Amino acid sequence: MINISSLLLVGCGKMGGALLDGWKRVYFGTHFHIIEPHHAGANDAYVTWHKNLDSLPENFVPDVIVFAVKPQQLEATLPDYHTRFAKAHPLYISIAAGKTLEFYRGHLGEHVHIVRAMPNTPALIGKGMTVLCANSTLSASARKIATDLMETVGKVEWLDSESLMDAVTAISGCGPAYVFLFLQSLVEAGVAAGLPEALAKSLAAKTVHGSLHLAENSAKSYEELRVEVASPGGATEAALQVLMEEDALKTLLERAVLAARNRSEELN
Repeated sequence: MINISSLLLVGCGKMGGALLDGWKRVYFGTHFHIIEPHHAGANDAYVTWHKNLDSLPENFVPDVIVFAVKPQQLEATLPDYHTRFAKAHPLYISIAAGKTLEFYRGHLGEHVHIVRAMPNTPALIGKGMTVLCANSTLSASARKIATDLMETVGKVEWLDSESLMDAVTAISGCGPAYVFLFLQSLVEAGVAAGLPEALAKSLAAKTVHGSLHLAENSAKSYEELRVEVASPGGATEAALQVLMEEDALKTLLERAVLAARNRSEELN
């Protein structure tokens, strides 16, 4: 892990807050300055809260600036950061969806050090999946800093091509919502089959949780693991015949992922 003396986090909602919690557990001695207009909490030895950019100390120069604000806020926000920090050349990391590296270069300067990050909501409990991309000029040390920072809230993968970021958004960025919808539907199906709702919810959550752990710790493919559950002529096979009829589930998921990817492209 590369030590950093100071980091500026712009925006501290749910995801920004999750990142801050992860950093505080790992980066002992780093001072975190947070810009969050709606925060009323007290400062401590390592965290200082600010209402806006102007309230930062005049001589403050962060090693890293992380943008965790809504994408639509960036166009009006970035020029002020370029004016303030252009000569300092900090590493910029943004978790805002749908904004390209070219967008950041246009607002922060042609030679800016910028990393795009797409985390997902399991980062709130340290189990996130974050995908990163940057231009080819990013230094090895800056790449390592970005990796280290995002690994505090889960796993990290890098893309060689930014063009894949919209597909990543459709799978891992949006993916938790698909899983929650599946869980909701499984609970409702359990209730329809006669189970009390509380029991159906417990069974669904623990089954998905255990299945994910099994998948992560097995060298077998997802198909092989599925086949092992489904005995010929058994209850699982009867259910799978419905789910897999005419590739209905596969087709529906493909449509959903492509719709999310296409919408992500439209937001660029």
